[in-house]
Order: sequence, then structure tokens, then C-alpha cells
Amino acid sequence: MGINIALLQMTGCGLNSDASRDKGELYCRRAQSMGADIALFPEMWSVGMTFYDPKQANDRERWQAQAIGRNDLFIQHFRSLAKELKMAIALSYLEKWEGAPRNSVSLIDRRGEIVLTYAKVHTCEFDVESALTPGDGFPVGELETATGTVKIGFMICYDREFPESARMLMLQGAELILTPNACTLDDHRIGQFKARAFENMVGVAMTNYAAPQNNGHSVAFDAIVYPIPDGEARNTTIVEAGEEEGVYIAAFDLNSIRSYRERETWGNAYRRPRLYQLLTETKVEPPFVRSEATR
Repeated sequence: MGINIALLQMTGCGLNSDASRDKGELYCRRAQSMGADIALFPEMWSVGMTFYDPKQANDRERWQAQAIGRNDLFIQHFRSLAKELKMAIALSYLEKWEGAPRNSVSLIDRRGEIVLTYAKVHTCEFDVESALTPGDGFPVGELETATGTVKIGFMICYDREFPESARMLMLQGAELILTPNACTLDDHRIGQFKARAFENMVGVAMTNYAAPQNNGHSVAFDAIVYPIPDGEARNTTIVEAGEEEGVYIAAFDLNSIRSYRERETWGNAYRRPRLYQLLTETKVEPPFVRSEATR
């Protein structure tokens, strides 16, 4: 069972929703022509990861007005496109929400139905993302593809820097983790992402904005480090883009990943959850106290 994920590495169109719609459609059509089963957008595509200027009066209200609900024409357009192309689309957007909006992604299946919506849990509260409502969980959904069903979860950008995000998804059965992103991807952040695949035995795929908005380097890693038990480790990189715009295909072999998960020692095989109570402690001790942080 093969799954091809198209990493749509683009520069954003800012608050021009018509341009975002048209450019997103163009790249989705390219992805479908390249054999993609899923097209993955970078973070908060509907507004091109654009925020408000806190120094300008009423700019936050103007920005919040760009938030859209799941019945908005922008989302309906991509639902129709997914149905036409018979290809799933992971569409990211600024989601209208009670109070402050959310940074969200919806997984649209090849029939045009939304099967899963995830809102970024680890919002960057130290920056303008303090204007967002954080998500409240890490859901996993089943996506039916032409070759079978796969369990998929999401992390969005800063989420991937917390090992708990991928761990929660793995514990709920995720086989692939998709990650819309919008920041500079250096060796350390890419290394973090690679580790999430290794320690949870999941495939991971991330789409970033192209230069000059960010620096590209959209990347995907396989879950299979040791294809032969007790054998030599392999390079798990499936694809890593450069900085320019483009569609990059990450091909995953789900049957091999499933077989690997059944025999290897990571994931949830030998954990000691009874000893991890401190992980849910909400008290923060110096030097990690930050006045703006919430729990």
C-alpha cells in the first residue's frame, strides 16, 4: 500500500484570498498530475501566514475578520477540487472561532468530505500567535485512499518541537503525521522532526513556505530505520526540498511501516507510563517561567 504525499512548497499571497485560492488550486492540480494521494499546504495558507501589526490601531480586528468557517467558499472550493481530482487535500487556514481565531488544518478526502480538523495546540504565545485560540487535542482520523485506509494525525509548526505532540498521535494509532509549517528550517529543527519519526515509528511529512518568505526545505522521513532486524541503519530521508517553490512528492510504503511497527522496539512497546506523572504537572519552575505562557 503506497501513499504519495505532495509537499506544496509555495510563497503565500497574504490576505488576498482569491490569489491564495487560485495558486493553491494550481499546485493541487500539479500534485495530482504527479500521482499524489494527499496534497499538503504550508501553515495557515488562507492568509499566507500573515498576521496583524500590533502597532497599528484596529489592525488586529481587521486581521481577525479574515478568519473563515468550514462552510466558507474558500474551503468549499477545495472540497470541490478534491472531489474533482479524486485526491485528498490537507488545507490550512485561519479558522473562525468563538473569541480569537484558530490556526487550523482540515483533511479533505477524495470525495470532498472533511474527515478531520486539527487546530494548533502549541501556539507561539511569545509572539503574535498569542492572538490565537489554541487547539484542545490531537485527533487522529482515518483517510480512505485509492489503495486503502491510513490513520493520519497533524502537528502544525511549533507543535513538532514538543515530543508529546507526536507521542499523543502515535498512542492513538497514527501511521502518518502531516505538518504544515511556517518558519526557518535549519538542521536542528529538521533533526527534531526526523527524531519524531524514529521514536514513534511513524512516517512524517512537512510543508514549509518557499524563500524568501521562509527557507523551504520541506521534508519527509520514513519510519523504518532498520529494514532488517539488527541490521545496519538506513537514511530515512524520503525527500528534502531546496528553497524554491515547487511540488515535492514523498512516497510512503504503508505495508512496510506496519510490518516494522509490529516487530520493532520503539513506539509504545516498552514504555513505563506509570513513571511519567511529572509530564502532566502544570507548575513551571525557573528558569522556564514565562509570564505570557498558559497551560
